[in-house]
Amino acid sequence: MKIFSIPPVMQSACLLAISNVFMTFAWYAHLRNMAGRKWFIAALLSWGIALFEYLIMIPANRIGYTQLSLSQLKIMQEVITLSVFIPFAIFYMHQPLKLDYLWAGICILGAVYFMFRP
Repeated sequence: MKIFSIPPVMQSACLLAISNVFMTFAWYAHLRNMAGRKWFIAALLSWGIALFEYLIMIPANRIGYTQLSLSQLKIMQEVITLSVFIPFAIFYMHQPLKLDYLWAGICILGAVYFMFRP
């Protein structure tokens, strides 16, 4: 008997959030940390980080696909990506908080509506 079970959609969302942290660092952290290094060094380090992202993202997508359509899974990932990227941009990359993040979020919510409506 299961005492504690996490619904597959929640498992997928949590794993996608973790994988997106790795993805965001793989894609953008080198702009701050390795600006003085050659691009291929940054690429190799980013690929190393991206490996961990893929090791989490692949199971996340497989779990999510058991209950979500491909389109729903993709839009969920985009919401998570924006939710991870904005704090990363503000706190790690020291970018200013802009109202554009709100507008982007509203647009994504519109996409969520269309992908999840009955």
